[in-house]
Amino acid sequence: MTEISGGPGVGKTQLCLQLAVDVQVPQCFGGVGGQVVYIDTEGGFMLQRVVDIATAAVRHCSLLVEDDEQHVAMENFTVETVLSNMFLVRCHDYVELLAELHLLSDFLSNHPRVRLLVIDSVACPFRKYFDELSQRTRLLNGLAQQLIAMATSHEIAVVITNQMTTRLHGNQSQLVPALGDSWGHAPTTRLLLQWTGPHRLAAIFKSPDHMNSTVQYQITSDGFRDADQLEHPQRKLIPNRH
Repeated sequence: MTEISGGPGVGKTQLCLQLAVDVQVPQCFGGVGGQVVYIDTEGGFMLQRVVDIATAAVRHCSLLVEDDEQHVAMENFTVETVLSNMFLVRCHDYVELLAELHLLSDFLSNHPRVRLLVIDSVACPFRKYFDELSQRTRLLNGLAQQLIAMATSHEIAVVITNQMTTRLHGNQSQLVPALGDSWGHAPTTRLLLQWTGPHRLAAIFKSPDHMNSTVQYQITSDGFRDADQLEHPQRKLIPNRH
């Protein structure tokens, strides 16, 4: 399970949409040829952006065709098939989200090509409707266990987005991912997207396989793309508490 956190407008949904398209890239081009379940809790899913990103991905793969297998694969990798392989669910509160996850295991059993589950975002329904933190923590812990079990049993990747909140550290305030330290142990990998001046930076700050690192990225009309690294690409953005 991978968490993508960051402030508003930094590109969390854009990265999720990019992943939802990229998971469908045919295997002969190095992809997994899968499908995606996309759970939208904030209303941020943008159909036109998916069309733009899919158009760019299809165009890119078409330029790589070298053999008959790839030529045949392109017949089934079109903007229309990309859209048809995305199962979109709109959840308006935490009750709908938990209900959807309860039903999702059977859906995944009946759709074995699903290789990715996106929840954008997990924070929105739980921050909006809960004043009782102990109940929120209990439900979030159950949700995390359910997602991890689902990822393992159905062999899918789970990507969730999280919002940011302010934490006091001495006399200074610090922006950190929301939902508390208890939730922070749930994702296997945690990424932070943020602005530094005019630049967008993506940082790994929790991972069992990778050191803390930072890279620059950009969002273009074709989707989520890399960019030239800054002078100090290893700059540490927030403390590693895990």
